[in-house]
Amino acid sequence: MSHPSGPQLARVIGRWSLLGLAVNGIIGSGIFGLPTTLAGILGAASPYAVVLGGAAMALIVACYAEVASQFDASGGTYLYVSCALGRLAGIQVGWMMLLVRLTACAASANLFVSYLGEFWPGATQATPRFIMITLLFGTLATANYRGASAGTSISSVSVAAKLLALGALCAAGTLYMATHAGTHEVAARVPLDSWLNAVLLLFFAYGGYEIVLNAGGETRNPRRDAPFALFVGLLVVTLLYTTLQIIVLRLVPNLANSTRPLADAARILAGPAGSALVSAAALLSVYGFLSASMLGMPRGIFALAESGDFPIRLAAVHPKFRTPYVSILAFALPAWLAAELGSFSWNVTLSSVARLFYFGAVCAAVPALRRKQPSAAAFRIPAGPLLPFAGIAICVLLLTRIDLGGSLILAATIAVALLNWVLVKGR
Repeated sequence: MSHPSGPQLARVIGRWSLLGLAVNGIIGSGIFGLPTTLAGILGAASPYAVVLGGAAMALIVACYAEVASQFDASGGTYLYVSCALGRLAGIQVGWMMLLVRLTACAASANLFVSYLGEFWPGATQATPRFIMITLLFGTLATANYRGASAGTSISSVSVAAKLLALGALCAAGTLYMATHAGTHEVAARVPLDSWLNAVLLLFFAYGGYEIVLNAGGETRNPRRDAPFALFVGLLVVTLLYTTLQIIVLRLVPNLANSTRPLADAARILAGPAGSALVSAAALLSVYGFLSASMLGMPRGIFALAESGDFPIRLAAVHPKFRTPYVSILAFALPAWLAAELGSFSWNVTLSSVARLFYFGAVCAAVPALRRKQPSAAAFRIPAGPLLPFAGIAICVLLLTRIDLGGSLILAATIAVALLNWVLVKGR
């Protein structure tokens, strides 16, 4: 990998800030609608699926932890896969991460405006909506432009507030269940097909942590801090998701038809004030997700440019702030435009296809890197090749749930990345 001359990135992201970014990357808007969807698929068995999904994701996280502990540069998934499986594979996962993140940020920005409408009904009108989305991306881009420490500070504050609000809901719900008798619905037998659909949904409700690994070049000790942030972050989110699923399943009547399950549960516990608290938590959750994306994805673009796979201008580092300012603008502007052009819903198909592809690639990178650099890992997962192969098997199994539309998206993304590779392979 060639490194351009000039200013270099500043290592300002500590262990706890990295953990906050990981949690922010996972907990976005999904948790505020996830319980309804799971209840519709599995009914009373849905909390077990939440635990199962977390356990399945733990295999992928373990693979990420090992490969991340071998590098201290920016790039994350792109960097690991490129070094392990070659340049073409790296470009493929780089494009998939970029497309998923642009779509997710556009959808989240529109969701932010929708939740803001709970407090300010006029926010959803054309002119206020334009101004709010512009301010949303503008403030986050400016903060990251001026330094990674500013971006991580925003993330840390938002994740603390988000966890405080959702934690309060968990505590109040647990106390309510302990002091109020209720009927417990018996979990019915559910077909395997439904379990697979639920795990596919959960697999991506647990995803998003991978974006923070793009900032390895600005992390103080990425080889040791990345495994910590990944494992602790997944544990926190699994406990939170499981508790919330149990609470809404117990409290909310006819959960499968609820459009705002957490708000409905909070209203039962604390009236309108509880519902307002959850709406505020949704705003914080989406804002935190966007802040993690705005810090992480431009660093992925920077790594692609630094290696010669994207235009070298995107690898420029600001002489004063020591941030990849061109890549920040190159990501913020199309994300802002995509959000302004229309109302985007979370594109589950695109997210599912892309993440299955690069999650599987990271699992395959584990044995490849063990052969190429056997003593490089600061963290090594046990059981030899068993866990990486299990992770690959899970990704392949879940790919069988993808429909024709998802397959076409996968083919189109591969074609674009292949063209990219043809254009740069001689550099």
